[in-house]
Amino acid sequence: MSNLTQPDDARRPALLQPDDLGATLHTLAARLRARGWKMACAESCTGGLIAALCTSLAGSSEWFERGFVTYSNEAKTELLGVPQALIRQHGAVSREVALAMVDGALRHSRAQLAAAVTGIAGPGGGSVTKPVGTVWFGFARAGAAPTLEAEVLHLPGDRAQVRAAAAQHALMRLAALAGEPPQADGSRPAVEGGQV
Repeated sequence: MSNLTQPDDARRPALLQPDDLGATLHTLAARLRARGWKMACAESCTGGLIAALCTSLAGSSEWFERGFVTYSNEAKTELLGVPQALIRQHGAVSREVALAMVDGALRHSRAQLAAAVTGIAGPGGGSVTKPVGTVWFGFARAGAAPTLEAEVLHLPGDRAQVRAAAAQHALMRLAALAGEPPQADGSRPAVEGGQV
């Protein structure tokens, strides 16, 4: 990733500097405006940080449609339509739930672009298979060539650092998706790797 600060130690994630975060937000806003699109987000572990960052920009009502803070499993089901059985089978922090969350964000909004975040920010709640810092993302783009993809990151740092890094990563990916031309066949392979 470009324009990232170097971590002070091995436990701190590299976070965007304020100027770079502002540039990312302005790029996202400009690309959504150029397309005449709006975006939505479904947040669990980030607790509304993505929505807060988006709406920190004046004029964001032109392109930010709505945000869902679905912290509990019940909220994921009630507000986004994530099946309870899916959560029971895979856990709330999973590829399957991230994809269901982002799909629900699109279906329950008037947006054309959406992101979902579900993870374990810590300090507790981790396991051997899903340690603290595990964050699953879902991204979806509507239209003639729809996109639906998932990505997992393993973010170091304390609770605040994991949440901030997750929100910033989601914004960077949204900005990239808003600027990408759709593939001719409408497909985009899901991304399941990667670490920060």
